[in-house]
Formats: sequence, structure tokens, C-alpha cells
Amino acid sequence: MSGFDLDDRTFWLASGREIKKGDTTDVYFRHTEEVLHKSGYNPRVVMEVYARDLPYEQNWGILSGVYEVAKLLEGIPVEVRAMEEGSVFLADGSTAIYEPLLTIEGRYLDFLWYETAILGLLSSSTSISTRAARYRQAAGRRTLLSFGTRRVHPALSALVERACYIAGFDGVSNVLGAKLLKVAPAGTMPHALVQIVGDPEKAWRLFDKYAPREAARIVLVDTFWDEKTEAIRAYETLGKKLWGIRLDTPASRRGNFRQIVEEVRWELNIRGGKHVKIIASGRLDEDAVAGLRDVVDGFGVGTAVAYPPVIDLSAKIVEVRGRGGMEFRAKRGGLGGMKQVYRGRGYNDTVTLEGKAASSGEPLLKPLMKRGEIVRRYEGLEAIRARVGRELKGLSAADPKILWR
Repeated sequence: MSGFDLDDRTFWLASGREIKKGDTTDVYFRHTEEVLHKSGYNPRVVMEVYARDLPYEQNWGILSGVYEVAKLLEGIPVEVRAMEEGSVFLADGSTAIYEPLLTIEGRYLDFLWYETAILGLLSSSTSISTRAARYRQAAGRRTLLSFGTRRVHPALSALVERACYIAGFDGVSNVLGAKLLKVAPAGTMPHALVQIVGDPEKAWRLFDKYAPREAARIVLVDTFWDEKTEAIRAYETLGKKLWGIRLDTPASRRGNFRQIVEEVRWELNIRGGKHVKIIASGRLDEDAVAGLRDVVDGFGVGTAVAYPPVIDLSAKIVEVRGRGGMEFRAKRGGLGGMKQVYRGRGYNDTVTLEGKAASSGEPLLKPLMKRGEIVRRYEGLEAIRARVGRELKGLSAADPKILWR
């Protein structure tokens, strides 16, 4: 035992039971609970979760984490409405109008402990799925693989892979993440294998001989020598068995990466290796991916999706039941009243007070929970993934706007 060891756990992690108990809340909610209990206040309130703006030039995000919020609140006597998992939502910091992503109605003391966890569940997942969706757009039809879980706490690996997968990534490398997604893990080979063996050609042969048959023969070609040289030798070593090569050239050695790829493609093609796929990785942003997709067959993306810019969600009370019924009671900078969002053509969304229908469009906030019971059927990963795909296709020809009435 050392001074670092914890009494009741190996890692600095909250258990599911502790999260459900409210132990991961901020302490000021505990103080508030005590004040309200002792003073006799416990009104029915309406709380909305929303984003004021986004850390991107475009004003759209992909909502995820909704079902985990439902599991968190299951059994708590609240009414919850939310947008669908995998839906596009809009946020525009130039206007005071915002789109509620999720609303909770109930007695405040029944759910005040959970605000911290609700925001964490939604913000973590939504931030990843939003960045991953932007990579999906940038890559077009090219293959996208998630390589990011080595950048996060292992406990978050499945969350990262799920958010990437529903946003349109074709494969994930994390074994547990793939298992929970019920897909085969996807990946290539590490530089460590080549370094340990000491010779790239020998390492490629050993990989081909001993790696599972279902693993595509994709080899690294930038460990010791020039990328073009290693690519040629890889093809000469494995021939038709070589499915693909991965270029993971570090930025300090990259130069003009597109020209490197073009050289490699040319040399493979003239030797009969047109079938060999080229996978690029190594801190490529969305612009780099978009600029390479005509010469690259796939991309491995890691840190950028595992640690994306944070979408800063807020949860605020907008109504409180008083003596005369529910009263609009927003804080400064907020907007009073429970709201609904109607989606029109071209992602022209209209925010209205609940009960005041827009002239047209589909209401986006739909029942998720009633009296603590989940009433929305879980659609499944493939259906959510398909929704994101449709949404991204629609966005490509849209001019999203937030309107209000």
C-alpha cells in the first residue's frame, strides 16, 4: 500500500451506482437540497438543457448521450422530452434564442443532484459525435477509422467509440468499444512491431503469417525508411496479399504530405499494386482530410475526436410553479418558458413557447420519459447511425438558421 492507493477502488472512477446515487454532483447542489428541505420549498419546475454557441464556424452539432440520461433518471418521477439521439441541433451565439435539446419537468428536489451528471453525459458524447461528424463530411465516402482511445482514460474508451461510430466512422480500434458496438475491431499494426523485429520486411512477413486471417493485411511503411521506399518493399514482400499500407508520417518529417502520397500511389500502380489501399493518419484535421480524400483510400483519426473542442451545455430553470400555476422565471440572459423547436426545410428551425405551434415544421422535442418511466423505444445503433448520415446529407445543401416567434 502506498499513499496514492485508494481505499475502495483501483482507479479514480465513479461506479454506475455512485452516479445513480448522485455522488458525482457538485457540492452546491447538496447545500441547496438542505436549504430547500429545511425551508419547505420543493416546487415543480421546468429545466432546459441547451448550447449557446459552438466551437466551430458552422452552427450545427450532433446530439448524443440522450439514452444514458434516460437511464440515469429512470425511476425518478420526472417528465423528460428530448431531441432524438443523432439529431442535428443548432446553436448561434449571435442571438439570444437557443434550442432546448432536452427538458425536464418535475419537483426540483427529485432531480437536483443529477444536473452535473446530465450535463457531463450529454456534453462528453455530443462533443465527440459532433467532431466525428465533421470528419465524416470531410472524408466523403472514404474509410474512417477511430484510433483515439489511447488519448483518454480507459473507462471512456467505449464512449468515444460509440460516439464516433454513430457519427459515421466505418470502424473502431478499441477492442471493448467494438465488442459493445457488436462490430469487428479495425486497425493496422503498430510501429512497435517493426521496431522489435528490427527489419520492416521481416515484420510484414511475420504479421502476414501469424495475424488472424480476418485481419486485413495493412502494414506501416514509415518506420525506418522513406515512405515510398518502404511502400515499394512492402508490395514486393507481400504482393497480392497486401490489402493496404498506412502512412503515419510525423509532422516534423511530413513536408508536403499530398506529394508523398502521390509518389507512393504512382510507384505502387506502375508495379501492379493498384489494388493496394493507402490509409493516412497522424494528426490530420478536417481540412487535411478533405484535401487528401481524392488520393487516399482511408483515414485513421485519433486525438482530434477523442479530445474534441468542448460543446458547453447549460441547464437552466425556465418555469417554477407558484401560487397561480407555472410562472415564467428565467435568470438574467435566459429565456422564460418551456419551449418547442420546429424544423422546417433547409434546417430553418423555429423556437416557440410550448403550445404555440409554428406555421410549419416537425416538432423536435418528443417524449422520452413520463413519471420516471422511459417511453421512447431505443432505436439501436444502426438506426441512429443512419439518422446521422441522413442529417449530414441534408446539411450539405442547407443554410441552417434559428428563427423564433
